[in-house]
Formats: sequence, C-alpha cells, structure tokens
Amino acid sequence: MSLAGPWPASGGLPEPTGVKRKEREQWLQVVVEEKLEVGAADLVAPVDVRIETFLSEHLAEVRGGKLVKFPKMLSLDRYGMARKLSLPRDSDTYTSPLIKSFRCHNGVLHNPVHDKRTTAGVFHVAEGGYPIADDKKAVPLAVFSKLLDAALTPKQADLELPFTMNDDSPQNAWVKVLLRPLVCPEVPGFASEKRMEVRFMAPGSMVANVDFVESVFGNAGEASFPENNAALDVEHWSGHTGCIILAPQLLFLLKRDVGLPHWDEATERQRCDGMAWKDAQEHYNDGSAFKICVRSSSGVFVTLIADNYFGYCKKEVKTQLSFACNLFGTEEEHAGGALAFASISWGSTFHEDHRVWRPNHHFEGRALAKPYVFSEALHLLQDEVCLCPEGYAVDLEFSDIIYVPEDAIASTATGRVSWKGGEVSLVPGFVYIHPSGYQFSLKKRLDKRGWHICGTVAEPLNFHKPATVSGGGKSEVSKLLSDAITSGTVRIDNVKRDLAYVDMILKRDYSDRYQHPADPEFPLLDPRRTDGSIVKLLNPSDEYTEEYNCWLETIPPVIRSLVFLVKRYYRPSWGRDWKSHFSVMSVDGRDGDVAYVNGERVSVQYLRVGRENAQGGRQGRARMFQLRHDFVPAQKIQTEDDISASIVVPRTALKHLNVEEVMNHSVKFAQNCELRLFQRPDNAVVRGADTTSEEDMAGEGTFMSNFEPLTGQQARELSKHAVQFDEFTEPMQKRIRMAAEDATDKYVVSSANFRMVGGSPTANPRYLQVRTDFREPRARRIAHVAACMRRRVPASSAVHFPIGGVIPGRRNNPPDQLADGTPIRPLSVFSPIHYQELPELFMDLICSVTGRSPSTTGAGSEGALTKGPFNALTYIADLNAALVGFILTGYAGFTSAAGYIGKRRVDHDVSLLVPEVWCRMSEVERDPAYLIRTGCLEKVEDMEIAGKRVLASRLGYRITRRFVNRFLGRIFESPAEVFDAPLLRPELQDVAMFVDGVNNLLEAQEKAASSYIADGSIDDACPPLRAVLFCMAKGCTPEGHTICSPEVRALFEREHLMSSAWYHERLRAKQRQEVKRLSKGVEALREFLKIGSESTVDRLGIRERLRAAEEQLSIAPSEGFFESLVGTTGAEPALEHSGGKK
Repeated sequence: MSLAGPWPASGGLPEPTGVKRKEREQWLQVVVEEKLEVGAADLVAPVDVRIETFLSEHLAEVRGGKLVKFPKMLSLDRYGMARKLSLPRDSDTYTSPLIKSFRCHNGVLHNPVHDKRTTAGVFHVAEGGYPIADDKKAVPLAVFSKLLDAALTPKQADLELPFTMNDDSPQNAWVKVLLRPLVCPEVPGFASEKRMEVRFMAPGSMVANVDFVESVFGNAGEASFPENNAALDVEHWSGHTGCIILAPQLLFLLKRDVGLPHWDEATERQRCDGMAWKDAQEHYNDGSAFKICVRSSSGVFVTLIADNYFGYCKKEVKTQLSFACNLFGTEEEHAGGALAFASISWGSTFHEDHRVWRPNHHFEGRALAKPYVFSEALHLLQDEVCLCPEGYAVDLEFSDIIYVPEDAIASTATGRVSWKGGEVSLVPGFVYIHPSGYQFSLKKRLDKRGWHICGTVAEPLNFHKPATVSGGGKSEVSKLLSDAITSGTVRIDNVKRDLAYVDMILKRDYSDRYQHPADPEFPLLDPRRTDGSIVKLLNPSDEYTEEYNCWLETIPPVIRSLVFLVKRYYRPSWGRDWKSHFSVMSVDGRDGDVAYVNGERVSVQYLRVGRENAQGGRQGRARMFQLRHDFVPAQKIQTEDDISASIVVPRTALKHLNVEEVMNHSVKFAQNCELRLFQRPDNAVVRGADTTSEEDMAGEGTFMSNFEPLTGQQARELSKHAVQFDEFTEPMQKRIRMAAEDATDKYVVSSANFRMVGGSPTANPRYLQVRTDFREPRARRIAHVAACMRRRVPASSAVHFPIGGVIPGRRNNPPDQLADGTPIRPLSVFSPIHYQELPELFMDLICSVTGRSPSTTGAGSEGALTKGPFNALTYIADLNAALVGFILTGYAGFTSAAGYIGKRRVDHDVSLLVPEVWCRMSEVERDPAYLIRTGCLEKVEDMEIAGKRVLASRLGYRITRRFVNRFLGRIFESPAEVFDAPLLRPELQDVAMFVDGVNNLLEAQEKAASSYIADGSIDDACPPLRAVLFCMAKGCTPEGHTICSPEVRALFEREHLMSSAWYHERLRAKQRQEVKRLSKGVEALREFLKIGSESTVDRLGIRERLRAAEEQLSIAPSEGFFESLVGTTGAEPALEHSGGKK
C-alpha cells in the first residue's frame, strides 16, 4: 500500500477551511460563470472519441451504420463546479421531480425521490461479447441501441441547470466529468500505479450526481487537454475506458417500443428475464429502476442508469472498475482495512527495555542482533531532520515530531525527556521517536483523569478484511476502540482484609500449578516479571492442574483486580511495604470503597463484548470486561473501506521489507479506490453516540443525503432544549448554534435528524466522509520514518506495508423472520474466530452466505467475493484470481463473527476486538500450524445426530480457551470470562439450532456451486476451484475425489500451482495483455508526434514517453519478462476474447 497523499490534487482534498475556503468559493464562482458564458464547447476529448468509436463499431450491425454521437456538454474540469451548479445562485433550495436540494451551513443536502434502492432485478446486460451470468437480465443488442438513443435525448426539463433556473435566461445543458479510478496500486520497484478512465454524463438537473461521483473518485480535469489524455500516459493507463450515462427517462419506455419481442415469440431466457411483453402497454423493467451495460474485450464498458440514486452511481464505477481489474490482472475487492499499531501504557515513566525491541511488546521473538543507536538514526534520517544542540532532532516536515537518543527516559513527574547530556520537554500532542522507530507520547487517560505515557510499536500490522458480507464488520476494522471503552473505579470492600488477601496471593508458591514440572520463576512483584505473565498466572488454563484451577475460581474478581493494580503501580523502592501506598477515602467517618494509590484515585477501563440475552423484549445488558491497566487501543491508519484494488507481488521483487514479520513467498498490496466514503451513520440518531460522524457532519462542505434540512428557527428551538442538546458532541452543538444565530436563516443538518419517509426516519442516512488517512498526514509521516528506522533503511527509501492479516467477516443470526413473516433459518454456528484451510475457506467465500443485518433485507448467498450485484462478467474470473492469490501468498484464512454467536448477541464487538488481538500477535503466533500445535485452535468435528451425519468439519478450526487466555490476556485482566465455553462452542447453547445452521450453510454452498455447473462457467475454473465447486455441489469431483482426498488437497499447494500448466497460461495471458497494452500506447504516442504541436510535444515529454514505452514493449515478449511475473496472479485467459476462452 502507499502512504502517499490523495490523488488527484484536483479531487479537492483536503477541504480548505476558513478564509481559504471562502477564497476558493469565490474563485469557483468566477470559473462557473465563465464556463456558462462560453457554454457547451466543441472541444474534442479523446476519451469521448474512444467511447463513440466503440459504440458505433459494436452496434454497427443493429444501427445500420448510423454512428453514435454524444450531444454537446458542459465539461466540469475542476472539482467543486458541479456543487456550485447543483443549487440556484440566488436560492438555497432546488426542487425537481427527482430530487430536493438544500444549501446548508455544513455543506449540501440532496434528498433523492427514493431514499434507498434494491439491487434485485436491476442489472441488465446487452447480448454479444462475454457470456452473461444467470442472475443478470440479458437484453438484445438492438434494444440497447434504442435505449442509448433515448438516453441521449432527454426532455428539456431534465437538462435544466439548477444554478441558472431563476435567471432571466435559464440554461439547459448536459454535464460531464472525467474520473480516473485506481486499477492497480503502485508498488515501488515492481509496478507503477494504473488507472482506467471513466466518463460520467448527466442531464443538467442531475448535476448533484456529478458532484457526488467526483467527490468519491476525484476530478481528473479537462479531458480535451493532452495532459489528461490517458492514451498518452502509457505508464499509468490500464488501457480501459468506461462511460456512465444517467437517464431516468428510460423508466417510461414501453417494452414494445424498444424492440422486445411478444411473449409468444420470445426465448425461454427472455421470458424468464422479463424481456418480452404480453400487454402492449408494459413498461420496460416494469417501470422500475435499472441499469444496462455493454462491454467487450476491447476494454470499453458503457452503462445507462435509469435512476438518479447516488448509490447506483458509485456502485457502477465499482462495476466498471471490477471489469477493468479482471481484464488487467489485479483484483477489485469488497474489503475493509487498516494499519494497526500495537500500543501500551507505560504509566508515568518510559525507558528502553524489551518492550521497545519486540515487534509487538509481548512476543519474545529473536534476540536483538544489533542495538539501535541515535547516531545511526540520524544517518538514516539525513537532511529530513534538524539536530538541536541539546542532542535531539526535530522533524522538518512536522515540528512536533521529536527524535531522541536510545537512553532517553521520559517522566510525567518531571515533564521532561532526559538522556545523558541533554533533555527536552515532554509536551502533550508531541510524538517522540526512539532510534528503533518506537514512539511514545504524553496523553490524557481515556477517563480524562490524569496523564500517562503511551508507547506505540514502529511496525504495524496491515489488516485486510476481504469478501466480507453486509453487516460483517468491514468498516469496524479501521474504527478506533476508544469510543467503545468506558471507565470506572477499583473497589476495595475492606482495606485490611482485601490487601491481606492480595499479599497472600503475591507470596504464594506457584511452582505446583503446572501438570508437568516447570522452571523456577521470579516473584510476582519482581520488575522482570511482566504484567502479561501475571494475567496468565491468575486465569484458569488446561496447562494447570485441576487443583490449581479450582483455587483460581475461589479468588473474588475484586481481589484479582487489586493484584493487577498492585503489580501495575509497584515500585522496587517500596520494598515489602507496598500496602501503605494503597488506601480508600474516608466517607462519613467510615472507609469508602474506592481505591487510591499514593493519594490519587485509580480508575479502570471496561470494554463491551456482547450482550446478555434480552428479557421481556428489552435489550440485554452489555457484557463489560475490565481491560489491563497497561492497555491502550491500537493506533490505526485506515487503508480500505468498500472499494479496493489489490495486486500480488513476489517477495523477491521487493526491497526494504520488514524481515521480522514478512515470511510469505508472495505478498498482497491493497489500496482504497475512493477519496471519500459514502458512510451510513446509523448510530448518529442517538445524540453523542457516533462522535466521528458528528464531527464530520459539523464541518464545512459535507455532502449529505437523506437527512432533514433544519431552518434557522428549527435550529433555535433545538438549541433551547438544554438537556437533549447537551447530548450532542461539542462540534455539532457549535454548528447548530451558528445556524441558530445566523440572520440569513440558512439551513443546517443535524446528524440526529434523519429524513422522514412515510412518517418514519429513513434507515439509509448518508454522508461523504473524507478518508481518515488523508486527514492525518502526520500519522502517515510517523509510520514511514518509524518503519525506516526499524528496518535500518534511509528515510528517503520507499518502504512497503504488505498485507499481514486476512480476516473476512461473517454475519450470523439465530432463527428469525422477515417483516412479512417469512422465516429465516439460523446461521450462527461460528465461534468468535475460526480458521479454515483453503478448500473449506473457499467453500465459504464462494457462497458468501450472510445472516440478517441492519443493512440487508434478508439473508442468503450475497456474493461478497464475486461482487454479484456489481459484476458484469461471470464470476469465475474473480474466483480464479482470488484463489490463485491465496495460494501464492499463503495467507491464513481466519474469519470473525458479527451479529450473533449461537443465541448470544455480539453485534460488531468481536469485529472491533480482533484487530486489537491480531496486532499484538507476531507472525509466528498468527501461523495456524503454530496455533494448532499449541492447542490454541481445535478442529470442529462432524457430528452424528439422530442417525444423520452433520458435516460440522466444514467449519474448520476454532479458537480455544488456551487461545483466549494467551492472546486476549494481552488486553483483558480476566480473558477467560470474555469468551466462555458456550461462545467458543455454540452447540452448547442449542444443539438443534447449531445442526440446522450447519445444514443451512451446506445447502447454500451446494446451491451456489451448482449454478456454476449449470451455466457451464465451471469450464473456465482453474483445477483447484473446479474441484471445490464439484465437492460443494456433488460431494465429490467427477473423478470421485472428496474435499478430503489427498488428490484435491494437493491442488491447493503452492508448489503444485507453480509447476502447473494452467498457472503458466495465466502468466502468458498477462504477458500477452501487457504487449497489447504497450502496443496501443506506442501507437498513440507516435500518432500524437504527427499531429501535436512542437511545444506541446516538448512540454509533455512525448518523445521521452515514447522511448520508454518502446523499451518496455521490446522487453514484454521476452522470457525474462515472463519470469518476472512468476509469483503474481497473472491474468484470466478466458477474458482475452469476448467469447470466453480462445
């Protein structure tokens, strides 16, 4: 992944504020006025020519030679112009039959006529070219041609530009924008960034949709300028072109008029797809929203959307992006992700010890071969820092990043960071970096009571959550845990008695606790004894004797908590007199029950993990668990959320990797394709419950949809209700007050006031959130320099952060029913974390079955891996690429649970917790073989129920109590209580429900796999995928091998893949595709040399580009280039030609 800033600059990120924002708004006003004065120009944009040429050639037979020609359009070549045009210049509101728009204090609010849409029956594909999947509707090419003509001739009212609607001479026009979505992430030293081009067109009244898509994907500038001609940028153009045309008027067309046959003359598929009519007045698609596309192996993809719903626009860019990735040889993934940096609290003092050297604080790892010293760090940082006379260095990019020597000691008592020969102030908000790249800083505790020093490791875990179903926790990966943490006090019921009990525990001899003899250990208060070892010591384990475990059960929770408290605060200078440092306050002449240490009140933190079962229809109580005193939530940098592009790279092609953690032969890099995320802040309806959304929506320039516009009077009324108003966070309170005090009575949007639809708040409120990694350049800077220092490479080097943890998410539910009473079978058979070997994992991913969630209308197979509702190809290409990637990288297939575990409700609590656990584990500890060998994973065995075999083994392995004690013990004081036996083994809750859930899963797998056999697409499946599909559908392959057969398991081995003919053919397909791409690029550059002016040729370096492209083209057909592809996923041979396999 890249830690670079946003692309492109014209995408408008980050948003300016204050005076700069006002200046930009004034400049945009001038630009818009000039654009309208000139009107729709005749400038020829190469991207438009490519699209028109494709359509004219592809439709030539059905159009009788009639060429396709787009109408003149206003080209919106700067980010923000579309927003200006979406509202009248002299009014804060715009209303049309399709949308209601409002200019607000905190941005713009656009409420489409429909607050949400379904994907069912929406996707239509024109016949010709690639095969059409069974779940899509096939449309004759001649019908598409007529729909295209209708799309390009809307009514004049649809072309109305909101900006000029109140002018004496209102203007009607088409508007268009150029997008350049990411197809291939940049991997320095291996691959340049590749982007496709997408032309988005809309009638003027729908310019808000243009604002939306350019806010999400960026504005790539004026397409007629040679600087923005993708064909001339051979290094960065993937070779693919998309076009999206909004045309809601298509909803009113009749089936007969667009050329669909009468029912009696229709084929069976046409009848099944509704592409025939019985009544001459039947509307196309029954008058419901739809999209229809045409695409071919030329790499051009054109879509008409008969609606103005914002989600459709974003998802269609995703669809075209997925198409380009499949043809190019990368993956477009439905994923979430984050860089997670393990953090701890050092309390009042920081100094170099084993926690600084280890990759994640806890794991012993290898001995430090060479110490990290300040002189070496300065050499690596070179001219990127300024060395101060006191002996520390200041970062030249961010002056609050301080580099300190290896012997630095930080103290909250002195407020200084000192070392031999110098010191510097310990300032809140500053980050201090040790020569190893380890960071520490002074922060307020989460309960705001007192300060502590927080430490963060240099190397993060790149956490990737792919193929995650709706409600499976995709977004939770990047969310901070701090919002879910609450604080409380440490209780002492009786000071003398309780401290005596603690003293007994501290002095006890623990040498007899193991079932087998163990080496002597340090006393509990010995500084060499870690907090983690105490947590492990005082929690039951199957490694301990039965007598010892029984003794542990007798320790009251309050006593166990006090032991951890004493260990946390103990100082060697106290000696044996530690009790005098612990006390309670005197209340009404009696001892209170709140613990104090050295006169300071002590607080503890609690994290919710699930809820108790509800009683009487009420929501069950939260299950709260005390966190370790040294626990601090991991720092995170968001890397993915919904639309990602990824590439697999051989490890040997990369320099400066983290050799401590990266052991895979190939690694994957994934990058978010969006600049802003279309968030649904469900929890914001409760004031103060979603602090991030309130802060975002209280800012300036936010794009919002499906909220209520509040007038100034309504804002004043809202602010008068002090109790309710005070529940908002400070940013939202401030924004509403500003609106209430504004004499212009301008609208404002409150995050808690969802749009009312049919008398009820909508379930689909939305706003565009600027990606958090773009808003935190300092965090990106720290991540980069820390990694360079840890890896001992110059700070000017490109450092890689390949994916290190892959954990898809499942949505589970107990028996339920839809609103109409339709029953939903249980799907809550998974424990918190499962591991499945690759064959079983892919059975799950192919099926992508999901339980009911707030974001879904039901349950069933969803297509999270294949992106079913957003994939214009048959799904085999996605499955092949994903499977090859898994085999090459060797990433282990863990999955996490969301919703329910058995009957126990967990919501997204496990989804939030897993990144915290995973980033505190080492590469060795995350290895399934290690976890199985050490008893941290247990295999789920088949069951015999009522004489019938239940194939529970399909669930793979699940975590055990030993896993919980060891790894959750790095977070919680009593980890065994967090995931008890019924959570680890859901069948203990209700065996009948468990059996039905397993059968439900197996039946869904069988149904999903059978469709690939029925439509013949299994013929394009690679051998391991083919075997899995047959085993899912039939129980065995045509050769009689089951999923457990050695012949099938061998297909999933990396060595088998690397030597296979089919894998080599994937590499040859990629090689041929690259030759084709470079050839087109060389041709385009040579042509431009003939027609371009000399000044433009020189300015753009066309000759240099041509020489570079010709050199690459000379290498691409060689065996050396082929060898460089070994370890990558190659490309799908079946997609080289529109008819499938050659």
